[in-house]
Amino acid sequence: MPASILVVEDEFAIQELLQVNLRYAGHEVSCAGDAETALSLIKSALPDLLLVDWTLPNMSGLALARQLRNEARTRSVSIIMVTGRAEEQDRIAGLEAGADDYVIKPFSPREVLARIQAVLRRRAPQTTDDAVATGGLRLEATTRRLFADDRPLDVGATEFRLLHFFMTHPERVHSRAQVLDHVWGDHVFVEERTVDVHIRRLRKALEKSGYHRLIETVRGSGYRFASAK
Repeated sequence: MPASILVVEDEFAIQELLQVNLRYAGHEVSCAGDAETALSLIKSALPDLLLVDWTLPNMSGLALARQLRNEARTRSVSIIMVTGRAEEQDRIAGLEAGADDYVIKPFSPREVLARIQAVLRRRAPQTTDDAVATGGLRLEATTRRLFADDRPLDVGATEFRLLHFFMTHPERVHSRAQVLDHVWGDHVFVEERTVDVHIRRLRKALEKSGYHRLIETVRGSGYRFASAK
């Protein structure tokens, strides 16, 4: 599935190279030439992943990564540092600042895409195209198909995204606000009770197969998706 990626790079040629290749791979891409612009864009809409150059004007990419990791809203966003600094201590500094990975210039676009997929698979599995399954319930993100014991099920687009999020984050309790942020996006302003409506629709779609029981209501906290035994 496409991810939203923010490229923070002050060299236009590199910014353009990354933007073209990421869009060709199906991702949604926005760009910033400095940390201040990046922070403004992040305030409007939180991306799934940032590609951050170390040597930015005014505020370094290292400082930007630290700031993002220190704030609750941006703490879990994926960050890949892109830099010409190849020394071991530089890589360590980047990782300690909160980067999930470290790409050294010059790089190949294929390498960057591979590292993006690896990081998203670890930190934001709902943004990848990997099929997910629990028991006899199987969701194929690429083809947008859902199966219960090999029988196809019809669900709405929002319910599909909701189930994909739950299946890639099993056994965790999520508040309505967290579900809204991950499934609708934190820049979309809808009532938290909207989650309840789509949970009911999803349970109804799964009811005949019995898998609706996997979506558990945790009183006073939110919802949890239980792994099928």
